[in-house]
Amino acid sequence: MRRSLPLLAAALLAYGGALRGSFHFDDYSLLANPLITSGEGLWRMWQPLQTRPLTNLTLWLNYRLGGADPIGYHALNLALHLAAVALLFYALKQLIPEAAAFWGALLFAVHPIQSEAVNYVFARGTLLSTVFCLACLIFWLRRKHWAAIALFACALLAKEECVTFPLVLLLFTPGRARWRTFAIMIGTASLAGVRAVWSTAHTPGSGAGFTAGVTPWEYAAAQGAALGRYFQLLVVPWGFTIEPTVSAPVMVRALAWLGIGCLAAAAWKFRHRFPSALWVVAALILLIPSSTIFPATDLAADRRMYLPMVAFAAAFGLVTPQLGKYGPAAIAIGLTILSFLRTETWRTERALWSEAVQRSPTHARPLIQLARAAPPSEAGALLTQAKALEPDNGSVYSELGRLWLNSGRYDLALGEFGRALALQPNDANALNNRGAALLGLKQERAARQDFERALKVDPCVLAARNNLRALGAAELPPCPAIEK
Repeated sequence: MRRSLPLLAAALLAYGGALRGSFHFDDYSLLANPLITSGEGLWRMWQPLQTRPLTNLTLWLNYRLGGADPIGYHALNLALHLAAVALLFYALKQLIPEAAAFWGALLFAVHPIQSEAVNYVFARGTLLSTVFCLACLIFWLRRKHWAAIALFACALLAKEECVTFPLVLLLFTPGRARWRTFAIMIGTASLAGVRAVWSTAHTPGSGAGFTAGVTPWEYAAAQGAALGRYFQLLVVPWGFTIEPTVSAPVMVRALAWLGIGCLAAAAWKFRHRFPSALWVVAALILLIPSSTIFPATDLAADRRMYLPMVAFAAAFGLVTPQLGKYGPAAIAIGLTILSFLRTETWRTERALWSEAVQRSPTHARPLIQLARAAPPSEAGALLTQAKALEPDNGSVYSELGRLWLNSGRYDLALGEFGRALALQPNDANALNNRGAALLGLKQERAARQDFERALKVDPCVLAARNNLRALGAAELPPCPAIEK
């Protein structure tokens, strides 16, 4: 325990600033999610269509204790990161020399590629799942296999991206495996994967699977470049952004996948000669669920490296003897400084999205998000710039409409919301937005029709439900998250 204190202190130096951070991007959707904000959510989050119930439970508790104050959410994210650091050090000591375990855990604790997982409340599932996976590894090494199975099940209930973790257990402890209990783990992982596919297919706006807006083939084609970006940030930690650009010509994507295949083959071939190579294989196995064929709206996201960093960190620890007497310490100090600076960027919406605008100047989404954080006098110009970049992006017109709606110009808002609906005719939020503009123009009947149409598309749009209640609606379509 005493040896882990410097690791925890380093992690606090790198990421303690997260406690002063605001909410970001999808964090706000958590505060509008009845699973998190309603008392009934405690029970509804365990229904079959609801994914990640353990993560939702922690968020539900955060809301009960602190409401919409971000400090409690960030404090728990930071505590989970510290727990992961301590568990990783304890687990690695049983698999590699203690000095290598220390340096590996230190890399995991302070590397800036961890910034998104630690600073982004919405990434809570990644942190929680990793903590359970590391606890599972510890119990597996102790030959307490049934406890390991239970902890792995908890990891899956936090986030399904850990489905390949049992393969890592088998990779490092083949002689310890009891095939019956290992088969149970694989079966549990398979069921969790099927459930995730089924749930995302039946959940409007889930942003994954069949609703991601990208085919498995398109997603897989982009992942070569995405993985190349992750590896670059791992070795040269510079160029971070919440809006990465991973588009590349077909030939470049093919070459990226070829390079990854060669890396995997070389690591496997030399796994006996170089112990660190086997950990590289483990990292690639852990990347399979998020970085191959299961689509997500975001083609790349740094938080997907959090669990694989367990293996990359161990590989680093094993090569530290080749870095000289002071090399590992110098690397750790430099990474801590970069993570501290990266956390400062994550403190405010304006800083985070200003950086994204600079790093991805051809993307409209950073401009839209920056407009939300900017005063109205600046927001209009930002949205005009976004419209020039992506004239067929309905979100741009929705934001322009909100800008006019907030200033009381309901006629102009109605026009922008109409354009958004022309591009996204089945978007429940766009229907609700147009209804709000119509309500401002005293056209209650038309507004009611839009609110009702919004709930037909997605019965859980809270704003549309509230708007209909304000108009005196007695019955609303049932929402599984909040209705009995």
